[in-house]
Amino acid sequence: MTSSITSQTDQVLRQTLLGARRLSNYFWAIVILIGSSGFLLSGISSYLQVNLLPFSDPTQLIFIPQGIAMGFYGVVGLLLSLYLWGLIVLDVGGGYNEFNKGTGKVTLFRWGFPGKDRRIDVTHPIEDVQSIRVDVKEGLNPKRALYLRIKGKGELPLTRVGQPLALSELENQGAELARFLGVPLEGL
Repeated sequence: MTSSITSQTDQVLRQTLLGARRLSNYFWAIVILIGSSGFLLSGISSYLQVNLLPFSDPTQLIFIPQGIAMGFYGVVGLLLSLYLWGLIVLDVGGGYNEFNKGTGKVTLFRWGFPGKDRRIDVTHPIEDVQSIRVDVKEGLNPKRALYLRIKGKGELPLTRVGQPLALSELENQGAELARFLGVPLEGL
């Protein structure tokens, strides 16, 4: 999966960003749901002395402390899985970057957590854009990101959080954006 889908005309450049609906989040939400359900059913089986699992016999577990521990891990896992599914359904972090020469506006839109700031919508005039900055840090926790430098406002992130982009993809996105806006590309 790519980190963004870009559509461009001579007046508008729009980059769609992938949020929480990443393949890895679906994978972990499913794995945690299945695993925690097994732990919870093991804890309930040890309490009721009825086998609720087809692949093992948790009735052999002593309810205190083993059954309680299994039940606790099951409940915590189910809550974590519910949280991940909530992120996926709400697509937290998803959105777009739009650079519109016709209206003279730069719009950065992201979906956030529920509440009054669920819609994060930042708009600036294109003439306030100073440059596009590439930030590359290698090592144990690599970071590769693009930033939009705005006069008097600082830097706004343009790339998604999570897996770092491939260096070639980052350079291509930065160069394309700098060319479109007619601003310098910094950091390479």
